[in-house]
Amino acid sequence: MLNGKRILITGATGFIGANLVHRFLNTGAEIHIFTRPTSNKWRIRNILNDVNEHSVDLLNYDKLKTVISSIKPHIIFHTAIYGGYAFQNDTNKILETNFMGTVNLINACTKIEFELFVNTGSSSEYGVKSKPMRESDLLCPINDYGVSKAAATLYCQSVARKEKREIVTLRLFSPYGYYEEPTRLIPSVIKSCLLGENPKLTSPDSVRDFNFVEDVIDAYMQVLGIPDISGEIFNIACGEQHSVDEVVNLIIKLTGNKVIPQWGNLSNPRTEPSMWVADISKAKKTLNWQPRYSLEEGLKKTVNWFEKNIGDSVT
Repeated sequence: MLNGKRILITGATGFIGANLVHRFLNTGAEIHIFTRPTSNKWRIRNILNDVNEHSVDLLNYDKLKTVISSIKPHIIFHTAIYGGYAFQNDTNKILETNFMGTVNLINACTKIEFELFVNTGSSSEYGVKSKPMRESDLLCPINDYGVSKAAATLYCQSVARKEKREIVTLRLFSPYGYYEEPTRLIPSVIKSCLLGENPKLTSPDSVRDFNFVEDVIDAYMQVLGIPDISGEIFNIACGEQHSVDEVVNLIIKLTGNKVIPQWGNLSNPRTEPSMWVADISKAKKTLNWQPRYSLEEGLKKTVNWFEKNIGDSVT
């Protein structure tokens, strides 16, 4: 189905983007990626010879438009973000990268004929809710990152309707797995366990809808070829809520190391809700997609990957 198709992936050096690159290399598609001089390419350095790399800043519209017109991608996966980590707290950069970067990319792509544009949204767009989050919920983000991602999603939806273009948003909930940032919860706990060190943590009570990356990438693949979904938004999640305590204890069990979690050793600047879970019925019905892996199954595969790649994962 994808033989000869030109696929453009933004944010290809990041967690989700890199997993997309690795998966789509096996489809017969021609892969193009955007990088910047400052990009850390550790996630994709072993496959750089297999992709077409372009040095492009999404905020440089003129160059962006020229490169897009040259590539003429059939499919665009937009995963470039800033602000997903606590240390990325520059408000202007968050808004510029996530909103204006998306605006520029969408506008450049409307100058060509493309088949599908997939925007990557975030559960942070919803804000705090008291029940499972649905795509029709009012967006009430509580931080700059959530605001920027919500604005980008709404812009994508607006252009899809106005220009009658195939643009959809996959709104991701707490993905984890291969190539995740080493400082994030799951990789950091796995690393501590593998090294026999007591993991330093914030609170055991924080909750998330943890979503294994293979299931996430399956959703990106599944959206291809689905008709009549222009402008739609889909929650991509496990549909189950788990506490950080559950996750940490599962990792300790899977690694077999008798480490002791050091709760309260790290501060958490973020507001932690008592509920953070997605309603994924729309994705199940419309995309015929649902997660294949339980939390324990996904963590087991993640632990196995980090055991083999721990040296690369901390680059």
